[in-house]
Amino acid sequence: MNKKLGALALLGASAIVLAGCSSSGTPEESATPEAGEIRVWLVGTDTPKEAREYLVDTFAEQNPGSTLVIEEQQWTGLVDKLTTSLSSNDTPDIVEMGNTQAAAFTSSGALLSLDDIKADLGGDDLLDGFVEAGSWDGSLYAAPYYSGARVVFYNTDMYDEAGIEVPTTLDDYVAAGKTLATELDGVSGVYFPGKDWYNALPFVWENGGEVAVVGDDGTWDAQLSSDASIAGLTQVQDLMVNASLAPKDGDETESWVPFRTEKAATLSAPSWAYWSIVADEDGKDTAVVDSTGYYALPGKDGGAAQVFAGGSNVGIAAKSAHPELAKSALEIMLSEDYQSILAGAGLVPALKSLGSQVAAATPELATVIADAAANAKLTPASPKWADVEAKGIMQDLFVNIANGGDVAALAAEADSQIESILNG
Repeated sequence: MNKKLGALALLGASAIVLAGCSSSGTPEESATPEAGEIRVWLVGTDTPKEAREYLVDTFAEQNPGSTLVIEEQQWTGLVDKLTTSLSSNDTPDIVEMGNTQAAAFTSSGALLSLDDIKADLGGDDLLDGFVEAGSWDGSLYAAPYYSGARVVFYNTDMYDEAGIEVPTTLDDYVAAGKTLATELDGVSGVYFPGKDWYNALPFVWENGGEVAVVGDDGTWDAQLSSDASIAGLTQVQDLMVNASLAPKDGDETESWVPFRTEKAATLSAPSWAYWSIVADEDGKDTAVVDSTGYYALPGKDGGAAQVFAGGSNVGIAAKSAHPELAKSALEIMLSEDYQSILAGAGLVPALKSLGSQVAAATPELATVIADAAANAKLTPASPKWADVEAKGIMQDLFVNIANGGDVAALAAEADSQIESILNG
């Protein structure tokens, strides 16, 4: 990252600009935040239009005279942009961030504590793992927003044409991808762009490897170059080189497009990609629906593999000029009505009690989502992990692997870079 997150540590309670109270100072009047405009940063297009409209309209109804503006950001370069913006005097009021990025900002004083409204946001009903990701030193700073685990989408017609059964082990998955690529001209057996490290991590974990582990003394030991991790990385290279026609320097953005257009027989993607795969301008595309099947990525020895737990947290900037209005907006975003809209779009809601609504929205995916989510796993729980992502270390590693580089040498180099950051 170009700017040190440490600079954000200078932020604190003294940096919080509280909304002004009325001149009389009575409890009733003081409890009403002064009118203003708040800015909400949502990342990418995962939050559906219906949810965005609900947030804007409901906020205006509940806060007469105030307005809420949504500003869409991109995942690429987000950590750097958040670092700069949250420390400026022109900060957005509410920010979405990836769950693996949250620790960088919860630990630095960049976000406002949500302890006083945690119960109003859902309390014990909030997703436990995402509460942990958004907490620091016993306090909640970034609430869960939505979650999801990666599942495998496959073209049933293509599998039938190539004589492929749904694989039951990770080795079978690799072999199936290569056979599909051989039997189907111009089609990726498994669509696997080089920068897609999210889909590469399960191969490391399933072979017994880790990205990095922390010792009792707090020192991080990167382990991508361990024998177990190398076994998984070698499988990844086999798929990227021999089963995928995806760009070697491409990322997973809109990876559903080649699958939907029958340029890929297999796609591992977050569960909510279902809607992008099957939807056309008039709703569901029946032809695509009829040829799309689903299964959980198989583990090394069968069952469901450990997959990356995608999703987001959302917090209030410590320097927000309207923190009380921001709290009001955040409560709407964590409300049952709003979270139900997310569930209806295939996102796993932040409220555990609404989890069944995802199954109602996509009943054919219910079992697969549950199996995948049960084995979902996160990246190393270090506040500095966001620096690793911002520097593109994982992306660069897998681009080089996709281009046929020496796996062991590349992994050793990545370990050195990761340890330098996490222990720096």
